[in-house]
Amino acid sequence: MTEQTVIQVGQEFPLTIKRLGINGEGVGFFKRNVIFVKGALPGEVITAQVTEAKAKYAEAKIKKIRQASPDRVVPQCPVYEACGGCQLQHMSYGRQLIEKRDLVIQALERYVKDLAPTIDVKQTIGMDNPLNYRNKSQFQVRSIGNKVIAGLYAESSNKLIDINECIMQHPVTTHITNEIKGFLHKLNIPIYDEKNPNGIVRTIVVRTGVKTGQIQVTLVTTKKKMPHKEELVQLIRGIDSNIVSISQNINAEKTSLVFGDTTFNLFGKETIHEKLGELAFDLSARAFFQLNPEQTENLYTEIEKAAALTGNETVVDAYCGVGTIGLWLAKNAKEVRGMDIIEESIQDAKKNAKRNSFTNTKYVHGTAKQWLTKWKNEGFVPDVLTVDPPRTGLEDEFIKTVLAIKPKRFVYTSCNPSTLAKDLQQLTKLYDVKYIQPVDMFPQTSHVEAVTLLELKN
Repeated sequence: MTEQTVIQVGQEFPLTIKRLGINGEGVGFFKRNVIFVKGALPGEVITAQVTEAKAKYAEAKIKKIRQASPDRVVPQCPVYEACGGCQLQHMSYGRQLIEKRDLVIQALERYVKDLAPTIDVKQTIGMDNPLNYRNKSQFQVRSIGNKVIAGLYAESSNKLIDINECIMQHPVTTHITNEIKGFLHKLNIPIYDEKNPNGIVRTIVVRTGVKTGQIQVTLVTTKKKMPHKEELVQLIRGIDSNIVSISQNINAEKTSLVFGDTTFNLFGKETIHEKLGELAFDLSARAFFQLNPEQTENLYTEIEKAAALTGNETVVDAYCGVGTIGLWLAKNAKEVRGMDIIEESIQDAKKNAKRNSFTNTKYVHGTAKQWLTKWKNEGFVPDVLTVDPPRTGLEDEFIKTVLAIKPKRFVYTSCNPSTLAKDLQQLTKLYDVKYIQPVDMFPQTSHVEAVTLLELKN
């Protein structure tokens, strides 16, 4: 058996890239070591130079591309490599969809190896136009020299990249952000900096209703008092007549979180109106809403297909948030119930159900374990359970609860193939995986969503 060779920083060697890694990096193997190479594509032969060496793997950069992939393309974004917000702009879009399906398969092979070959992983559902899809921008603001800049931090650094045009963003969000940068400079409003205790403005948030055209602007500041506030609001109003909501959020903490707990309305309404399919929603400044509404409709349609409702089934939407998934299913369900640990989300879910004239919904505050157990004791077990958890996947207590109450059908929507596959280790004790449908919610990035249909074993 060949011994593993110790790799050193600075070492160079030829490397064939075998697959794509979970973060969009190329993965190859050199003398029994796994090598991760940012920017390398599957099928390429490169000269790799080691930048970091660990016991069983190393990170490297491309020194030279010896044989390029036919799917290598020139990124359209001028700050692509510096920004790090996208990982796959140098790969053709058709190939991105293939590789995202493969990321799901890789996760299954790692965590449920015996089952992996039997699971039907369908082709990734992509977009006709995989650009300009993000309906909200959150750009940090800083003052560099005599210039106000706004953008995103470079990957693994505290260097802010000034972004004047982001081809992932809806064009209106970038345009408005650029105009506000100019106003902040013109009015000489103090800009936040970790070292400047007098800085005020720290983030510009712009959200547009893609279906309605309504625009919401939120300025995140360190304090409520801000010089030239009224003048700034008037200038922002003048950018676009579709700006119907301007708010100020206060975040005085030294934190990477964008929003603080307090929000004030400066102009217009506290919310903007947006539509998703036949549903209508009012979105406040801090309300969560999917960033890619076009693909969200495709994602929810896949959830609807997996739920296979006929009008006679009861549904529970766990971690329901403002109720979007449950309400999408409600028209074909006998009853929809949802729960969430955030009280404001439950209030919004109730309002959204009322706004869309649903009378067959019930939303409650609390944990899924608490309510699913209570309802089971009262004789209610849902025919269909649906869930869309954060990247960390399902909590162990939730999985135990699912295995205890045994709904006939479980539709699991995941934004992280690794945690999905880990959770399937436990869920497949009682459930069969009927199929997994990947959906590309964030083109040009390494992220992939997947809708998994599980059915209770006979």
